[in-house]
Amino acid sequence: MSKIDAYLNDHRQQFENELSDLLRIASISADPAHAEEVRRAADWMVEQFKKLGLATEMIETAGCHPMVYAETPAVPGKPIALVYGHYDVQPADPLDEWISPPFEPTLREGNIVARGATDDKGQMLTHLKSVEAWIEAIGSLPIQVKFLIEGEEEVGSRALGRYLKDDGAKKLACDVVVISDTSQFAPGRPAITYGLRGIAYFQLRLTGPMQDLHSGTFGGGVTNPANTLAKMLSALVDDHGRVQVPGFYDDVAPLSEKERKAFADLSFSEEEFMNQIGVSGVTGEEGYTTLERRWARPTCDVNGLTSGYQGEGEKTVLPGRASAKFSFRLVPNQRPERIAESLELFLRDRCPAGIEMELTSSTASAGFVISLENPFLAAAARAIESGFGKKPVFIREGGSIPIVVDFHRVLKADVLLLGWGLSDDNTHGPNEKFCLADFHRGIRSSAALWAELAKMDEE
Repeated sequence: MSKIDAYLNDHRQQFENELSDLLRIASISADPAHAEEVRRAADWMVEQFKKLGLATEMIETAGCHPMVYAETPAVPGKPIALVYGHYDVQPADPLDEWISPPFEPTLREGNIVARGATDDKGQMLTHLKSVEAWIEAIGSLPIQVKFLIEGEEEVGSRALGRYLKDDGAKKLACDVVVISDTSQFAPGRPAITYGLRGIAYFQLRLTGPMQDLHSGTFGGGVTNPANTLAKMLSALVDDHGRVQVPGFYDDVAPLSEKERKAFADLSFSEEEFMNQIGVSGVTGEEGYTTLERRWARPTCDVNGLTSGYQGEGEKTVLPGRASAKFSFRLVPNQRPERIAESLELFLRDRCPAGIEMELTSSTASAGFVISLENPFLAAAARAIESGFGKKPVFIREGGSIPIVVDFHRVLKADVLLLGWGLSDDNTHGPNEKFCLADFHRGIRSSAALWAELAKMDEE
């Protein structure tokens, strides 16, 4: 690694400059007005791969945002790694809360601040730069590395899901998928995420009278959709934090005592957590710690409510309609389709006369967990210790990355979630940032990973 380390040290500023170049591209996939910028980001990725001599292909999709594929030469007898990432970003709104413009990268307190800095341009770029270091300093890599960088992750990865089911599995065939789109446990405490929660997302629409009514004239004689919605939503979770949908916990994979002890040993500060998010207390399912509830227990959360008059002052109406968006975070073994069926019956049983109910579902993905005894985890841990100077801790993550489950199921490959970001990086929010020291540590860890994976067949 000495030659690689020398190359990395000599090119630190170049890497930061190239990261800034990519961050200046407003590749917002959700907004059609930015379609040209999304395409420009894809072109930028293609150019980067071609400069390194990688076999590179722009894969057009049924949507408007292409995927970029690249690969290094095959190395017979060695594992194949597939690096997955995305070059698209979230919208930057609200713009007035940004200290500096979202697409003008700014250095502040050791961080680079811009939309996409940590999610996922900065983290994804670490793997491209590690491959560059191997090629330029050594001449080749000890394993084959493939890249699949998409432009629709922030809008659901539907094109990639279809591509995997059709003809993509053969091209993407690998032994392990490497993804850096998560976080460290804390500053200076690198982590490997070995489990993710799944998700089941719903919208409930209730319709009562044909229009809003005078609450004095009609109140008490007409079923109020807003009142009904409140009752239906409150029935989903009891006072002990347990979801009440029948069968919800039937397939829940319990936490092992080994995992519970490992979580407890992380020295998580509940007070610091509350200060970070600005609350005076925390609640949730009884019998579990805050970390356990966030990482490894299923939940139900209302994500949005709409009904009645929302303007200034008073308007005494009985609303004609009410709606809510809500989601369940799922743990391994829970099946979204079973929960959807049970939820429909649960809510219809509570829908009173005078109300029409419509329940629709959208995003649905199962949870994911990899065994702590997996040899790929051990190789990744050694690589991260080499890059960060500390052994990583093993954590779960409460969020969902649906494509991870698809990779694992379709490619029959293990998945490594190696996060270089931090929990306060303002992902999806104003003033998104990425620590530049961690950017370079991530590149070094990635470079070491290719060597560690190459050794696996010798162990």
